[in-house]
Amino acid sequence: MQADGPRACRFGRRWYLNNESWHPSVPPFGEMKCILCWCVSGETHCQRQECPPAACASPARKDNPCCTKCRGECKRSHVATASQNTP
Repeated sequence: MQADGPRACRFGRRWYLNNESWHPSVPPFGEMKCILCWCVSGETHCQRQECPPAACASPARKDNPCCTKCRGECKRSHVATASQNTP
């Protein structure tokens, strides 16, 4: 016999309502802020936050603890001029 309404999801020891979303808690790590789970008709779906690649030598996690970003580094390229090449 099936229930009349949408089914809830169980993740670990907790139950979540249909269409509810949460950040999972995984022992011994705790709450996983970079992963989002949601309940759809009794099925749990989880996805890691997607981050664009950082195009720098030393990316850091500044405003977003899940994604790295460049720190505003200045990239200088050395261009030789005719006066620098003469003895």
